[in-house]
Amino acid sequence: MHHAIFRILYPIFDKSFIFDLYSCRDKKGTHKAIDRLNYFARKVGENNTKICYVLKCDIRKFFDSIDQEILIKLIKNKIKDNDAVWLIERIIESFPKGLPLGNITSQLFANIYLNEFDNFIKRKLRVEYYIRYCDDFIILRDSKRHLINLIPKINLFLKNYLKLFLHPCKISIVKYNQGVDFLGYVSFPYFKVLRTRTKNRMIKKAKESRNMEMLVSFLGMLKHYSSHKVKMILLKEYFSVPKILIGRVRRFFYSNAS
Repeated sequence: MHHAIFRILYPIFDKSFIFDLYSCRDKKGTHKAIDRLNYFARKVGENNTKICYVLKCDIRKFFDSIDQEILIKLIKNKIKDNDAVWLIERIIESFPKGLPLGNITSQLFANIYLNEFDNFIKRKLRVEYYIRYCDDFIILRDSKRHLINLIPKINLFLKNYLKLFLHPCKISIVKYNQGVDFLGYVSFPYFKVLRTRTKNRMIKKAKESRNMEMLVSFLGMLKHYSSHKVKMILLKEYFSVPKILIGRVRRFFYSNAS
């Protein structure tokens, strides 16, 4: 039922979303979001000849904090069929508060909820370089002071219109050349690496399962980033691949990894 509702609602709402929303959308995803980050950074930093600052924020307890009444109102703005609205209301109100993390409808509802915020960022604050993935978002600019001044405006909008707040411990402004930790990876001007926590979790899973399908999946993901050492650990240490065969095995897995 959740998938059926998603298939009906998605095309109705998706065309109203901003281009640089990358969660739970066709032809988007984490890799596209990180590529977009690097593209924006090159533009702001004029091909790495100037300083590019990146503001990174996270919304505190986002799914738990979604106001169901506000969400239903936003959905009703586009969905006029009374039976469809009734069903959507039953789904949303079946939870004591907020939305659950696992449902596919929750991912779409989250994008609908924060679409107001996206439009505030783009149209009211006139931010040119902005990327959002679920409740994580980044803004790029050549002025650190400008980014600092945006933070209270962002928090005020979230509080007044969506009853949300930025996570105070997850607000950071860094120089792009120092590395931007976003969506599980750390991006630098000329390369990208796995976040240490992500790398350790991947190695732990590989060591525990020794599943070859998992290896194909991991190598398929790693081929997008600078991760030679991690590949060697996965192939040599945890899958017992002899050193003489590592190159051949890597080529085989990369040709079959999606």
